Amino acid sequence: MKKYIYITVLILAIGISSCKNTSSTKENHSEDTHKKSEQEVDDHEEEVMLTAQQFIALQMEIDTLKKRTISGFVEANGQLEVPPQNEASITATIGSNVVSIKVIEGDKVGKGQVVAYLSHPNIIQLQTDYLKAYSNSNFVKQDFERQKKLYDAGVGSGSTYQQAEASYNVSKSLVNGLGAQLQILNINVASVRKGNIFKQVPLLSPIEGYVQKVAIKTGQYVDPQTQLFEVVDTHHIHADLMVFEKDVHKVKEGQIVIFSVQSVPEEQLTAKIISVGKTFEENPKAVHIHAEIENKKDNLIPGMYIEGRIETDSKKGIALPESAIVKDGERFFVFSVEKENEDWSFKPVEILKGNTVDSWAAVNFLVTIDPNTKFAYNNAYYLLAEMKKGEAEHSH
Repeated sequence: MKKYIYITVLILAIGISSCKNTSSTKENHSEDTHKKSEQEVDDHEEEVMLTAQQFIALQMEIDTLKKRTISGFVEANGQLEVPPQNEASITATIGSNVVSIKVIEGDKVGKGQVVAYLSHPNIIQLQTDYLKAYSNSNFVKQDFERQKKLYDAGVGSGSTYQQAEASYNVSKSLVNGLGAQLQILNINVASVRKGNIFKQVPLLSPIEGYVQKVAIKTGQYVDPQTQLFEVVDTHHIHADLMVFEKDVHKVKEGQIVIFSVQSVPEEQLTAKIISVGKTFEENPKAVHIHAEIENKKDNLIPGMYIEGRIETDSKKGIALPESAIVKDGERFFVFSVEKENEDWSFKPVEILKGNTVDSWAAVNFLVTIDPNTKFAYNNAYYLLAEMKKGEAEHSH
């Protein structure tokens, strides 16, 4: 009877032990399964899968890493200017009335081209005075020559000769002076000597260029100091930039400036620095930088505001388009690409972002990258959004 009870107890003990082992095995299996599931979630969160159709629809661009010259730069703003010798203010030499205007703002004019005609009684009087002085000068000259012959022959008075010489010199100076005034008024002196009197005088452009301003109207009386026209020769238009004190030491002659004007912000122009100012402007404290424009356009007008950057150094290194880079918090990422059967796998790779020039940014990787690795060259923001969406779905 006792022996039988012992066997029963042994069987129960074995059964209990078996149950414990089975429970332990199940718990271990469940833990492994949970760990595997977590790993799958982590793997999923670190990549974005696109089907072949999605890849084509998004017009994905992929390629291996390329080297590109990326320059350091100094930002500078300013405006377009022309040298003083290429700007002209046209004024009247004598008080007169505007008879007619021959140009309008924006017209191109050549050097010496008529821009207006002026008229006034004073202009007619000046011609009359010249003609009278010229005729009198001829008479005085003849008297001087006669007295000189008498004096040389020893039969003329020395004082009479000297007086005739003085009168001739005064008369000649008066004629030359009045003639110079007529020439300034663009009146043909030789024609006036023949008795021709001009009622109107032409106003001429002193330089070739474009009429920037017309400040008069027909019939208006203008004083000699009144500015009537402004003409600008834009052939020598250049970029006048201001560089702040902290950046002046980086700038020197010969460096390239990339800039744009507000009227055509999408078009980039280039210029080369030809001079760096040696004195500071106050408020703000900056120096003037003058740069000769290399690809001038007809639509460039002095006074236009410009925004630019001065290339201070050039380095060749790995660069990617800005569309390939995405910022997440304080970190920057690009996406490596692998093809898995018909689908495409994109995985984020952290980088350090450098200077950006012409929509290309210098990049430095935190780990060594196989040169055969391909990267997405566009749609980085979309890929990050898809990855975040996948993380959100798995959190639920």
